[in-house]
This record gives sequence, C-alpha cells and structure tokens, in this order.
Amino acid sequence: MLTIISVYELFRFLSKRFEVIDDFFESVKYRDFSRQYLAENKAKDIRLFYEGFNTVNEVVRKINSEKETQYLYLQKILELVDIGIMAYETESGKVLWSNGSFQNTLEFPSFKNISFVSSRNPEVYELIFDKFYPKPTAIEISVQKETIKVLLSNSIFQIGDKCFKLVVLHNIEDTLNKTESEAWKKLLSVMTHEIMNSIAPISSLANTLKFQVQIHQENPKTNKLDIEDLDAGLSSIEKRSEGLLKFAKTYRSLNKVTSLNLEKVLIKDVFDDLEHLMRAQLKNKHVALEFRLADEALEIEIDTYLMEQVIINLILNAVEACERTEKPEVIVMAVKKPNGKILIAVIDNGSGIPLEIQDQMFVPFFTTKEKGSGIGLSLSRQIMTLHGGKIQIDNLHEKGAKVSLVF
Repeated sequence: MLTIISVYELFRFLSKRFEVIDDFFESVKYRDFSRQYLAENKAKDIRLFYEGFNTVNEVVRKINSEKETQYLYLQKILELVDIGIMAYETESGKVLWSNGSFQNTLEFPSFKNISFVSSRNPEVYELIFDKFYPKPTAIEISVQKETIKVLLSNSIFQIGDKCFKLVVLHNIEDTLNKTESEAWKKLLSVMTHEIMNSIAPISSLANTLKFQVQIHQENPKTNKLDIEDLDAGLSSIEKRSEGLLKFAKTYRSLNKVTSLNLEKVLIKDVFDDLEHLMRAQLKNKHVALEFRLADEALEIEIDTYLMEQVIINLILNAVEACERTEKPEVIVMAVKKPNGKILIAVIDNGSGIPLEIQDQMFVPFFTTKEKGSGIGLSLSRQIMTLHGGKIQIDNLHEKGAKVSLVF
C-alpha cells in the first residue's frame, strides 16, 4: 500500500512539473513571450523553472524589440531614399515590400501584386519584372506618355521554399540633365583656362617682338633689329599656335584612345622653345625662370605640342605658388636616371603643397585657386598616361614643391 502511495505521489509530482514545461512550450509554439511566471511561494524546483522561463522570455522580448527597432529604422531609411526598391514573390507576384519612390517613379498608386502593373502598363511590366538585370543597366521606360531614363537592377533570393526578387529602380533623368549642364559649364571654364595658358605667353612674346620692330622703325641706326631673335620668336609663336590647335582636338577626344604624334626630339630644343615663350610673360612677375640640362644631347620620344602644354601648365602653377616668396625662382630640369628613365622636373621655392590636399591634386575640377579650373594636373596626368609615363608631386625639405614627369 505504501509503495502504491509513493508511486502515486511521484506521478503527481512529475505530472505537475511536466504541465509547467508543457505550458511554457505551448507559449513558445505560439510565440507568446509576454507571460510572467510567478515564482514566489512555489516549490524550489518549480521556482527554478519559473525563474528560468522568465529569463528566457525577457531575453526573447529584448531581441524582438531590437529587431523591431532595426526594422523600423531600415523602413524609414528606405522610405527616405530617392531610389525605388521593391521585393515580391516570383511565383504569386505578391509584393513583399515597396517604398514610395518606386510608385512615384512609375507614377502608380500603391499595389499589392505586380499583376497590377501588367494590366496598367504591359511594356513597363516586361522591362522591369520579366527581364533580369544582374548589373545596374540604364533603360528608357514610358511613364504617362513621357520617356524617362532609369537605372535598373534586380536580384533573386530565397527564404525557405519561397523565391523572391528584389528590384532597384533609380530615376536618373534629372541627374543626367543636371550633370550635363554642370559638365558644359565646367568644360567651358576648362577650355577657357587652358587656352589662356597658351595664349598669354604667345601674346606677351608677340608684343615684345612688335615693340622691337617699332623702335627699330623709329630709329634703325640706334636700335638694330636682331633677325635671328625675331625669327626664333615667330617660330615659337607658330609652334605654340599649332600646339594649341592640337590640344583643343586632343582634349575633345581625350576620353577615347588618342593617337599621339610621337617623335624623337632633343630636350634642349623643347627647353629653348619654352624659354622663348615664357620669358616675356614672366618678365613683369620678377620670377627667375631657369632651364637646366646636364646633357644637351639628351633625347626623348614625345608628342612635342602636348608635352609643351603640360610643362607650361606646371611652370605657371609653380610661378603662382611662389608669388609671396621674397626671391621667387622656378627651375625646369631634365636628367636621365640610372634606370634609363628620363625625368623632367619643375621645381619652385614657394610655400609647398598642404598635406591634406595632396591626394586630391589629380582629381578633375579640384582646385584651391579662386579662378582655377582644376583640370591642369588632371589633364597633365592623362597626357602622361598616353605617353606611358607618370607624374609625381613632392614637397621639398627646404622649401617649395617639385613636380616630376617620368618617362
């Protein structure tokens, strides 16, 4: 009899515990983690169960709260972006999620199934939902009898046994129009800046030659006309004018494969032409311009016209950099390095280049000058790339900067 009672009590004891566990599992099954188990005045083992259940519920509630917060954040962010985003089930066409930008771009009201688009605009439906764009692709779609340009991409993902497609739609019509307008403004600014860089020394040299001719005409006996100097000056003007014309053509097609008119020339001849061009322009700036060449027989294979444009830009930059220097000096030198490479360097004794902008010097249209175009160094690097060379900028330990063209 005692054994029967003991077995019965054990059965009741275990049944009670199993009921408690079953109750908790039932809550888990229906994802009800809001319940609070009262552990007070309970048997020790049941109290421990309840305390454990409460801890589990609290952790799950916290995790759910964090997930809900993250979801709300993500939802708000996606609603604020001006890029249309939609996810839908591929088999049924049921929309899983979509932001307002998607509907606004297509000028559709909110819809729950992509079949709505099929009935409303079959052409748009085919372009967006029937075709696959693994990479962002620019296409034109017709919206309200108007054609707009959009950037479209999509990807497939799977959740459980269901397959979904994510569609990203970006209206680039306004961006393209704005970018095109800005590009034209910058292009005009750039071309004006670059053309003036070449015209200024031509104009200065022409004025100098004209003045020499005038004073010779006024008093031929006292002021003799140096024919060789006159011939050299006119030759420099002619070559730079031809170079300016070629520069304009090359700049227009620089983003394409550009064929260079390469020829072997003496660096001495290039330096002599540049000295003739720059001497008159720099005379009033009181900047000492010196060309140094250790080996007068040093040759280089370049497109002379384009490379003169690069060196002129570098000289003008160097002159401007040392405007506030007490004794401004710009040195243009050329040497052959031990590894066989030829280096042409433009060195100034100005203030140098601030470290914080050195990485941006070659970014197109970046400039620290009030009236600069920000294209000189960028274009110079592209011309050097066409020559198979490179351009480097370094601050000098003493004072100033050094821009090197390495061939």
